[in-house]
Amino acid sequence: KEKHIFCFAGDHGVTAEKVSAYPPSVTPQMVRNILAGGAAISVLARHENIKLTVVDIGVADPLDNLPVLCRRKIACGTANIARGPAMTLEQARKAIETGIELAVEAVNNGIDLLGTGDMGIGNTTPSTALYCAYLNLLPEELTGYGTGVSPEGLQHKIKVIKSSLSANKQFIGDPLSTMAALGGFEIAGICGLILGGASKKIPIVVDGFISGAAAVAACKMNNNVKDYLFFSHLSAEKGHKIVLEHLNTFPILSLDMRLGEGTGAALAMNIIEASIKIYNEMATFTSAGVSGKEEC
Repeated sequence: KEKHIFCFAGDHGVTAEKVSAYPPSVTPQMVRNILAGGAAISVLARHENIKLTVVDIGVADPLDNLPVLCRRKIACGTANIARGPAMTLEQARKAIETGIELAVEAVNNGIDLLGTGDMGIGNTTPSTALYCAYLNLLPEELTGYGTGVSPEGLQHKIKVIKSSLSANKQFIGDPLSTMAALGGFEIAGICGLILGGASKKIPIVVDGFISGAAAVAACKMNNNVKDYLFFSHLSAEKGHKIVLEHLNTFPILSLDMRLGEGTGAALAMNIIEASIKIYNEMATFTSAGVSGKEEC
């Protein structure tokens, strides 16, 4: 009955490698747009009566004069993963704990369906690197066009992800150190939100490609988490289908979406609610006085 999407925002040092078609300045601009009500997730949240919280967990911009912004900044963006770790172990732990705290607080306030969302230019690159590390997959298998890079840009992005995996080889191991090496603050925050919701036995609707990387991390930390996850949609990002197959799960929707923000989670929440209504309120043939099947 009570739905809440948390959209975590953070910047990425790997944008210095020119892996995105958009500049990092778009991250704070979109945070402001979401809070002003003009973004896709803003519209869907209003339409479906979903509580929406935008969390600044690692945006480089100070984001002044935004009183409704949830301010949980750990640092002004990650370091460049193509050169070394994205963050320290302590920063990764703090980001995950932030997500856990927000989930637990929301559940204690009556929320019974959580959703994930993200905002961070360049974040398909660390997400792909995380998938490769956690699932032992190759960058060539998973890397997609993200915000719309050219075919040449895609090949460059693959090289950057390979460089990131190589530069952080010594740090890739347990789930936390892997997140610290290759992740993003918003990805770690979403991971924590998933862990926190699952710890309270609350279902979490996972958005798309970015949130999926956080979900994989959460499952690596505690495999029981998977029982509480709904994967909202199949992203247009190339590797998402492979990842979902690897997880032996299926998405609710397949609409060629690639926006993020929590838009897929919002749409899927509507279907989940409708499914619950059908389960609880639809009459059986017997109760409705409808004749049963006959042999033919």
